[in-house]
Amino acid sequence: MEKLVFIVQQHVKFHMKRTAPSILLVLLLPAFSACAALPEAPTPQPPLPTFTLPPPTPTIVWFPATETPTPQSVPTQGPTPERKPGVGKLLLTDHFTSGSEWNPGASEDASVDVGRGRLTIAAQPGVNAFRIRQGPVLSAFYAEITARPSLCRDRDEYGLLFRAPNNVAYYSFTLSCDGTARADRVRMGRAYPLQAAILSADVPPGAPGEVRLGVWASGSDLRFFLNGRYQFGVTDPTLRIGAVGAFARSVGQTPVTVTFSDLSIYSLTYIAPSPTPTP
Repeated sequence: MEKLVFIVQQHVKFHMKRTAPSILLVLLLPAFSACAALPEAPTPQPPLPTFTLPPPTPTIVWFPATETPTPQSVPTQGPTPERKPGVGKLLLTDHFTSGSEWNPGASEDASVDVGRGRLTIAAQPGVNAFRIRQGPVLSAFYAEITARPSLCRDRDEYGLLFRAPNNVAYYSFTLSCDGTARADRVRMGRAYPLQAAILSADVPPGAPGEVRLGVWASGSDLRFFLNGRYQFGVTDPTLRIGAVGAFARSVGQTPVTVTFSDLSIYSLTYIAPSPTPTP
């Protein structure tokens, strides 16, 4: 700007010498007007930074509403039924001190020894050895006996006989050394299954082992127990009365030996309820 004024002043001095003052004034007015009208150039400013707003944060629901569950009706369970009702007084305890009450038994394929508080039955492979007590003859009763297999494997069997009117007909509560239990009706050496073999944790898996067998019998209702625990029940009206016994049977290629002790027989006062007539 100062440079421009200087140039104008020099130009005026030059023309004042050659022109009239009025003409000079006319010439200088546009120049000064132009100088006075020139604005100062603005100082460039840096661009403002651009900010992008973050998206709104979703509101956290700390305790969301839940549906109120519909209460369910649960049926009330009744008491566990009594599995051995009517067990009465002790009728007999056999400590196996003498073999006079048991049918004698000794052969090449099996042997029976009674004495010193136990009944020992040993059978060769493929042989079924059993002994039946001579009395008492029972109909309604609860009987228990302890069995200890000392030589038994795989499907070898042993157990308690009851309601035996003779040596060719009886019921059997059979335990197998594979851990199963079952019930049969035997007649003339042929077994008729009443309860198929079931696995039971109370059956000793092989030998040695110990288990307490129990049979509850009233009419056609037969119930079976191991170590005082109910296993199963069956209904069969064929045999109504007879004695008790014990047996051991070798099924495989090895002999079997089982010792029985502490036979107890109790009376039974249970009377089966009369069936409700159907209209």
